[in-house]
Amino acid sequence: MMNHIADTVLMVRPTKFRKNEETAVNNYFQDDLSIENEQVNKRAQEEFDKFVGTLKMHGINVFVVEDNSASDTPDSVFPNNWVSFHQDGTAVLYPMFAENRRKERDLDIWKSLAASNLQVKKVHDYSSVEHFGHFLEGTGSMILDRKNKVAYCALSDRADKALFEKFCADFKYTPVTFSAYQTDGDKRKRIYHTNVMMCIASEFAIVCLDCIDDAKEREKVVQSLRDAKKQIIAITEEQLHHFAGNMLQLKSTNGRKYLVMSSTAAKSLQPHQIVSIQKHCDIIHSKLDAIETCGGGSARCMMAEVFLPNFETDAVIQ
Repeated sequence: MMNHIADTVLMVRPTKFRKNEETAVNNYFQDDLSIENEQVNKRAQEEFDKFVGTLKMHGINVFVVEDNSASDTPDSVFPNNWVSFHQDGTAVLYPMFAENRRKERDLDIWKSLAASNLQVKKVHDYSSVEHFGHFLEGTGSMILDRKNKVAYCALSDRADKALFEKFCADFKYTPVTFSAYQTDGDKRKRIYHTNVMMCIASEFAIVCLDCIDDAKEREKVVQSLRDAKKQIIAITEEQLHHFAGNMLQLKSTNGRKYLVMSSTAAKSLQPHQIVSIQKHCDIIHSKLDAIETCGGGSARCMMAEVFLPNFETDAVIQ
């Protein structure tokens, strides 16, 4: 039984994708392309469609919802920041740092889920605290080890410690907090989302330990992963900038496990790292250059795992 690994994801096809000026203030992965926004969006849509096709080809269920073209939501392609789904039928809504990202929660994803007999029994909504300057951007801010009920969070402008600890208390996770940094120019700046420097899979964890500057905090993270019996696959900060930390383990409907990433991330991996990953699962990758450059996020950010009961079987998706 591997019900801590999803075989189903929700993805949002963008209609207004571009570099989001409201998130660029603390997402140091974002950059510009020297083309018009309309062309940026077109390239993002092409990358999105190919990525969805690759996932489906490997037997992974994908719910695609088209973004509302009337909304100015340049980051709608990253739904895992505003919603997560849990096996007890709970959907969780999260408070977002950027005002224009808050509009993403208006998207009607519920009909698409219900049409496939997936049951949202209740909604746990933390979003109201964003008006008081408290943020926790879903499984961007948190890495959930669903099997061992441990949650990891690199604190930042988008990851409030008290709110993270409240989430952990509400959903019975053990919290592990720390600070993570990247070099931007000649300064060390906080990493905006934990999921760009850390990925938890069933048997292993990919983590950029070089980003955790404090030795005690670094050892705390390492010990927690060891306690969970995870093989630690360390990546460098240079690999982090190629989105080698932004990965997600999924499985096909027949139970075959995959580590999903961008082609940029896959190309940055060293042979020994690939061997370590492939001891446990295969690798799927897809080209996401425009989305990574302008959005500052990659493959993991584009997928919201769906763990929900099924109307027809009244059983949790396995």
